[in-house]
Amino acid sequence: MSAKDRDRAFFGHPIGLRTLFFTEMWERFSYYGMRAFLMIYMIASLTVGGRGMTKAQAGLVMALFLSSVYLLSLPGGWIADRFLGQRKAVTIGGIGIAVGNALLALPIDQTFYPGLVMIAIGTGLLKPNISTIVGQLYSKDDIRRDAGFTIYYMGINIGATISPFICGYLAQNENFRSFLVDKGIDPTWCWHFGFAAAAIGMVGGLVQYFLQQRDLGESGLHPNVPEDPKVAANDVTRLKMIIGGLVAVAAVLVGLAVGTDIEPNRIGDIFGIGLAIGAIVVFYGFFKNARDVGERRRVIAMIPLFIGAIGFFGIFEQASTTLSVFAEDLTQRKFLGITIEASYYQSVNGLFIVALAPLFAAMWVALAKARKEPSSVLKFGIGMIFVALSFVVMLPTLSTVPSLEYMEAVKAGKAVIQESQKVSGGYLMALYFIYTCAELFISPVGLSSMSKLAPQRLAGMVMGTWFLGTAIGNYLAGRAAGFAEVRGFQFLFPFLIVGALVIAAGLFVVAPMIKRMMGRDSQAHDPADKSEKTEPEPLPSARVVKNDDN
Repeated sequence: MSAKDRDRAFFGHPIGLRTLFFTEMWERFSYYGMRAFLMIYMIASLTVGGRGMTKAQAGLVMALFLSSVYLLSLPGGWIADRFLGQRKAVTIGGIGIAVGNALLALPIDQTFYPGLVMIAIGTGLLKPNISTIVGQLYSKDDIRRDAGFTIYYMGINIGATISPFICGYLAQNENFRSFLVDKGIDPTWCWHFGFAAAAIGMVGGLVQYFLQQRDLGESGLHPNVPEDPKVAANDVTRLKMIIGGLVAVAAVLVGLAVGTDIEPNRIGDIFGIGLAIGAIVVFYGFFKNARDVGERRRVIAMIPLFIGAIGFFGIFEQASTTLSVFAEDLTQRKFLGITIEASYYQSVNGLFIVALAPLFAAMWVALAKARKEPSSVLKFGIGMIFVALSFVVMLPTLSTVPSLEYMEAVKAGKAVIQESQKVSGGYLMALYFIYTCAELFISPVGLSSMSKLAPQRLAGMVMGTWFLGTAIGNYLAGRAAGFAEVRGFQFLFPFLIVGALVIAAGLFVVAPMIKRMMGRDSQAHDPADKSEKTEPEPLPSARVVKNDDN
């Protein structure tokens, strides 16, 4: 195949895009497959093979795990840039993810926390770097770049959509449990078969990545090693500190696995405080190192967007925590004679993304031609209104689901949840439909807005800041499970509605200021800021993304 043919071999795009498409598809299959039932597995009773944890305990684990996945993308990207190169980082990360799921697949309690640690570290190495390689397949002026990312993100959605059905079936379906019994296998191991499927998916992605890696050419092959020996030495010192910190965290989690006197909630609280302090330090550093008044204004304008991102992900990621519990405990399971496992609902968002993204893309194009397309910040605010509306849909269920007092009796074994107290799965379907609309308003524009506001020399740090906001949001989503257990869904749903509306109102208020800071009003630019005339390339509104892939 000639070089020209290879450059257009995959739907008119470089053949290397095929390699990355399937690698990321299987990585997302692995991640969303295990995440679909992870919360349910932790709160399931020991008699059915679960871990028998309270919702608050399981929520804490989800908070630490989900936030770490995104937080570790920061050192993961830096390590690849300075030491490994993106290609090798993706390989090591994929191996880590596969090993982590394999540890979860073992019916051994002590391998649970180490498995989660391996998955978080592996994802932190793979996730930011595989996207970087996609960008390196194209020259800066290649008009196919945006379309290439759209194809790549379709792989994300395919993997995220099909995996909850497969992994969730193995983990939860009664027919599969009966099959295990017939084969003389302990049916309580069904959860571990679900984790095994996630591991096999990642192994499949790695195999095709190894076999087709030559199609990537030089993309992501070499790290960017500083020429200055002092800078290189400082990088080695930072690497040692990062590795030392990861080892310390792993040791604490292993300690939890084998049993220590460490209070888990205290660890969670310290972790959350650390995230908050980290955010303050980052923005203080941005502001202190700003070169002029214009940069300081733009740093200030980034803050409400950052807070909005935390709010969005904190509410949106209820899908894998509180809403997963709602689907398991309080949702009717039969539809047309078919059993709908709680984990299946995790596929709904991906299905709606694939269906709605082309419509949203066409809508943005039509509005742009008519010069009526809302600004990025207004899109963000509208998206938060959709987030609020998604939980408004759930309000009628609160008159049906058991009260907090009744749920306390259920937890104490003094009562059971009757079928009449459960609600139709149609409520969750409607919620996820509106959820997806919110995502398509927010996900493609959030990072674009932040990157426009950031000085070009700080563009990489802004990417890290977005990951930090995502990590904080996921942390809050995990802790919300404990909040719901104490206060009940009767309090949680209205609380999330009010929170989303408050954030939306704040974004609408600051939208004019941010619009000026983003350069739409030429008078808002500082005359002395001559170096920032060229803004980083924005992410296109039409891109098809998952909320965690900004």
